[in-house]
Amino acid sequence: MAEAGSGGPEGGAETAPGGGAVPEADAWGDLLAAALLGTERRRPPVTVRPGQDPAAALLDAAALSTVARRAGVRPAAAWPLPAPAPADPRPALPAAARRRLGLLLADRVGQGPSGPRAAPDLTELLPQWLAMANGHGYRAPDALLPALLDAARARTDLRPDALALAGPRGLWLARLNAEWKFALRGGPGRGTGGLSESATPEEVAKLWEEGLFAERVSLLSMVRHRDPAAGLALLAGTWATERAEDRLMFLDSLRDNLSPGDEPFLEQALADRSRNVRATAAELLSALPCSALARRMAERSRAHVRLEDPAGGAGAPRIVVRAPEECDSAMQRDGVVPKPPSGRGEKAWWLGQLVESTPLECWTEWFGGRGAAAVVALPVADGWQPDLHAAWCRAAVRQRNTAWSRALLGSPAAPLSTPPIAGEAALAAAVTASWRDPAKLLSALPPEERAGWVAEFIAAHGLSDAFRLLGVCAVPWSEPLGRAVVDALDIARDAGSYPWSFSGVMGLAERCLDPAQADRLEVLTAVSDEPEDGSPGAVGYWSESFQRLVGTLRLRAVMRDELNGAGETPSNSPETPTSAPPPDPAPPTAPQPAADPTAARTPHQTTPPESHPPTAPQPTADPTAPRTPGLAEPRPAARTPPRMPE
Repeated sequence: MAEAGSGGPEGGAETAPGGGAVPEADAWGDLLAAALLGTERRRPPVTVRPGQDPAAALLDAAALSTVARRAGVRPAAAWPLPAPAPADPRPALPAAARRRLGLLLADRVGQGPSGPRAAPDLTELLPQWLAMANGHGYRAPDALLPALLDAARARTDLRPDALALAGPRGLWLARLNAEWKFALRGGPGRGTGGLSESATPEEVAKLWEEGLFAERVSLLSMVRHRDPAAGLALLAGTWATERAEDRLMFLDSLRDNLSPGDEPFLEQALADRSRNVRATAAELLSALPCSALARRMAERSRAHVRLEDPAGGAGAPRIVVRAPEECDSAMQRDGVVPKPPSGRGEKAWWLGQLVESTPLECWTEWFGGRGAAAVVALPVADGWQPDLHAAWCRAAVRQRNTAWSRALLGSPAAPLSTPPIAGEAALAAAVTASWRDPAKLLSALPPEERAGWVAEFIAAHGLSDAFRLLGVCAVPWSEPLGRAVVDALDIARDAGSYPWSFSGVMGLAERCLDPAQADRLEVLTAVSDEPEDGSPGAVGYWSESFQRLVGTLRLRAVMRDELNGAGETPSNSPETPTSAPPPDPAPPTAPQPAADPTAARTPHQTTPPESHPPTAPQPTADPTAPRTPGLAEPRPAARTPPRMPE
């Protein structure tokens, strides 16, 4: 048989059954062109029988040519196997914890409450389980690595802890599957081309010059984490040749371990061609209170904000504001954005940017040695207080200043509402309200003080405005904070409120309350009589909500005990569970080269023992053919798949 498309020994076209001709291989493009344009506009390169529709002859020829082309494809040589996976010296999970991870990844509860509304939400428990497992220093089971990476791909909040648990073997596997390429980006030690913390300067320089962008970002983060000065020198060496979007990403990675040694480089970045790069450089410099930019901003702020203290007790001291009249080129170079957002006046917008970039210690010096609380308590003339205090809030958060954050927060029992105002004052208060965010200010306080402030806030105002405040508190909640939340929920239940109005807080309580409180909360699961003025069916819903809360807390306690190895001894050897665990997701193995490069491939599955890694999907003769990741049917063994070393 002649090769497909050769047309026989003479090189002519073969005759198809029915009179059509099989075109030569180099005429395939003409066939496609005639099919796209239509036979009425272009004569098809085939022999048309008398009375035959040219379109039918074209389709006959295309079908026969396709069969001939596929039959003539020669199998391509198999690509080389990947390098073996690196060893992971961390201890293996206890058997019970390993089974628990399989259940969490499969979103199955196992033994637990049966009611749909009383069952724990495993998607919210998985992040806590991962954090606890990493705290113990465990490694992920090899057979669960694909499912763990899939979970991290679907949920960005899981990625840091999931990739830490997956370790070097997870990164090895991620390099072999494009769907897991997110694992190669960001974070110290991730996606650094296989380099470790002990990599030599020559290896680091080679990867920095030749690596992919994601690898370079991760490499810069790793080097900055180890030696901030060396990381800065690495970036400075190629800064002039980087693209604007790359410069922005690299510059943002300097936030970690920011120090005065970074100031000269950031000062140069203020003259960058990209506006976003200039703005980021200015923001980083303003976080360094001793930087030259901070001093320049302080001089400008002092010219526009001053303390008026009448002599001889003629009146109370007050703050007087004279807004800037223009945003000159020097201000713009230092990161001041000239155009305000919709609804803001230009002068107020410029003033806010100057004040938020001024070191907060300057106000104490300028205002007669007054502390943060005394400065905040000073009256502000001409209605400038919302703008000035909003800028101080942003400065306190950016500079992580505890004293100023505490002063701007004020008392948690203070009334939330302000006297009604109208006109321009109302617009200004509405615009600045978003910046005076207690949740942001709380993040600058120590964890114990933060929890105590929120507990007092809930006791005074209830849970309606507490959701975001609870989100910044350390987990597990302290005993006073947990008691305040539970008491507020109990009060809402007794008042006949709708339980679904508090579903967000109840979900936080399930994840953040101390599991030791489960027995104390058992009394709240009882179904009481419905109040006459309550919502119909609310009592039953409240009971189920508290049942779910108690069940979740007890499940968290069990998970903690499993990770502590209660009743068993973890080891580095593969676990042999005494009872059959849920089926672990088996990784894809290398598919074999197919005879038809246009046909879809089906991945294959093996079930390796715990000590063996998932094997990597192998490239085939046609890299554009669709491949479905995940599990599939077992395949005949054609060659030995790569294995992780013991």
